[in-house]
Amino acid sequence: MIDLKTLREDPEAVRVSQRARGEDASLVDALLSADERRRSAVSRADTLRAEQKQLGKQVGKASGDERDELLARAKELATQVKEAETEQAETEQALQQAQRKVSNVVEPETPAGGEDDYVVLKHVGTPSDFDFEVSDHLELGTALGALDTERGAKVSGARFYFLTGVGAQLELALMNMAIAQATAAGFTLMVPPVLVRPEVMEGTGFLGAHATEVYRLEEDDLYLVGTSEAPLAGYHSGEILDLSRGPIRYAGWSSCFRREAGSYGKDTRGIIRVHQFNKVEMFVYCRDEDSRAEHERLLAWEEEMLAKIEVPYRVIDVAAGDLGASAARKFDCEAWIPSQQTYREMTSTSNCTTFQARRLNTRYREEGRTLPASTLNGTLATTRWLVALLENHQQADGSVRIPEALRPFMGGREVLTPSAT
Repeated sequence: MIDLKTLREDPEAVRVSQRARGEDASLVDALLSADERRRSAVSRADTLRAEQKQLGKQVGKASGDERDELLARAKELATQVKEAETEQAETEQALQQAQRKVSNVVEPETPAGGEDDYVVLKHVGTPSDFDFEVSDHLELGTALGALDTERGAKVSGARFYFLTGVGAQLELALMNMAIAQATAAGFTLMVPPVLVRPEVMEGTGFLGAHATEVYRLEEDDLYLVGTSEAPLAGYHSGEILDLSRGPIRYAGWSSCFRREAGSYGKDTRGIIRVHQFNKVEMFVYCRDEDSRAEHERLLAWEEEMLAKIEVPYRVIDVAAGDLGASAARKFDCEAWIPSQQTYREMTSTSNCTTFQARRLNTRYREEGRTLPASTLNGTLATTRWLVALLENHQQADGSVRIPEALRPFMGGREVLTPSAT
């Protein structure tokens, strides 16, 4: 939820943010009205309760006709208090509903526009100029005995797959390399639940515009997570954190599930867009004034991982209309995919400022007061990385070179060859 203080002090900034996202700016005015009604209802209820308390003292001192008159007034006042408290509860509920419809206020530097209006911040590395016809990751993975999409579809349906042999080893190697980097940087490793309650999923902002992406187990009223961001955001819900020693950083390793609603016909080949994958996700709690610097750190850690697998990539500043409801700003790292002659997303890091923490009531104490924490997230490795790794390191004979930094996690192997299947 957005900060109501920001709304009251600068509603136009919130309208500008909504317009930059391509969302309804009139929701801001509806929220202002709901806030005013709630504040009016609270004031009326407080006034009536104070009058009721004062009247109670007078009744105790009165006698005779005066006492009868005061008791009659007390009865009338009790009815008014009950009505005022009902109105207060209703306006508070209406305020929450209105507040949840307004997305996080985007940072001023965020590009306006939609999916195609991103800004490229930099390119790192140069795509290889292969002197042979390149194969895509599915052809390479199948020949290496690393990937089986046909049996994945047979067992579970479209967009499912088996990682087999060296494919499974490669994914585990990537994940372990990410974990080694994260723990060396001070992150606490977490293996979270992949089923979460509705209030946690809703609190992170995933049940808004992208609710169709989420798998729900109706009988249990639980949701399968699309990222460990969700359980890690809920981990400290309703708590007051100690941030006096700096940000609290977690690295969550989990399986992730996405329905890929609306993606019919897109990326049906291979494992670029699938229903289940594994991921190491960084998640941070910090003070709001530290969140921008922390966002840059998360991006730097993502780039460090991409450098280790030795693939060309670019960093983009994602446009406001392509942000999730919770993000105020997001950077994506996109790796070069030779078979497609384009860059595809490998990592994403978002600064959600205090938006999620307000929903989940996660605070920290500072100078005798409690304040909402800021939350950030960033991908450190995921199954999709196998696509970039296989394609960029393929060789003319169909073998694939293992990047040097990954070799210790592959038992020292330097090359994967089709004959090794």
